[in-house]
Amino acid sequence: MRICRISLYKLKIPLKEPFSTSLGVETGALNVVVKLETDSGLIGFGECSPYMPINGESQDTCYQVGQYFAQVLLHKDPLQIEACILEMEKVIYANYSIKSAFDMALYDLAAQEANQPLWKYLGGQHKQDIYTDYTVSIGTPEKMALDAKKIQDQGYLAIKVKLGKKGEEDVRRIASIRQAVGNQIPLRIDANQGWTLQEAIETLQALAPFDIQHCEEPISRHFYMDLPKVRQQSPIPIMADESCGTDHDAARLISLQACDYFNIKLGKSGGIFTGLKIVALAEKANLQLQVGAMIESRLAMTAFAHFACCSPSILHYDFDTALMLREDPVEGGIQYATNGQIQVPTAPGLGARIREGWLAQMEQIHFS
Repeated sequence: MRICRISLYKLKIPLKEPFSTSLGVETGALNVVVKLETDSGLIGFGECSPYMPINGESQDTCYQVGQYFAQVLLHKDPLQIEACILEMEKVIYANYSIKSAFDMALYDLAAQEANQPLWKYLGGQHKQDIYTDYTVSIGTPEKMALDAKKIQDQGYLAIKVKLGKKGEEDVRRIASIRQAVGNQIPLRIDANQGWTLQEAIETLQALAPFDIQHCEEPISRHFYMDLPKVRQQSPIPIMADESCGTDHDAARLISLQACDYFNIKLGKSGGIFTGLKIVALAEKANLQLQVGAMIESRLAMTAFAHFACCSPSILHYDFDTALMLREDPVEGGIQYATNGQIQVPTAPGLGARIREGWLAQMEQIHFS
């Protein structure tokens, strides 16, 4: 089997409402879709959602670099996934977001060829207990409390809260949310690197009474050498996110005993191939895992759910952003229950694709 045609598409979908974090405000998804067609008739899809503050990529850079990848992967055997990934690595360093879209499409093809759903192809089990949390955008304590109560009333089993804008105000935000939702529903917090070292320690200690499950990336990823200090003095478990991109980052954090969890995002790791390496490292070190997302559609989110089935160490799932989009361009794929439970497809491959009508209207380029 050979790749006979490669297509790149610019996918643009507005959010239902602006989404704010300590890194900025997002108003829509600006993604890139990869479509790999083979001489055997199989078609594989991938998607990435680049985010400049985290992975240094944009829709435009991904679209351009993806054309370099298309030129070297055309006519290659897509079942030789490692060889294809090495070809991309030879072309350009990093650029993990667009690499992840090609990686995803390759795995889609490989699982289809094996006539297996992707989760089974990866050696996983079909999990029935994947429940996404739902995220409260950062704002005033009053607005965040109202948003959290709406999420609880919709039936979600966990609430994620964006913080990282002044530690003292963040404590008031969480206090307001706890007052609104009570003590039964789990809260998870994400500072998105927003605190200084001392601010992180003081804020996490002040948040101890509010029963927080874990805290993502409390300080700048550049100061990962200080992350062990935060972990040692924090009553709340620490999850590495921005500081854990590839397996090399994971190995470094493990050696430093810097965190209790990794948040794996395929757009940071470069895709499933490297994501599996991070899982193996975490399992050996007895670290627990979350699989997270940027602002992908249900296409990539389906790949994340398949990937999340690959290990019992993956306990938390942050797959809510597809629900924040105003439109859904995907046919097939994961299905969301009203309480956030996710049904993972059992069809061969991803079991998801972008609708032809959507593909036709997007900016696109083809290589054959």
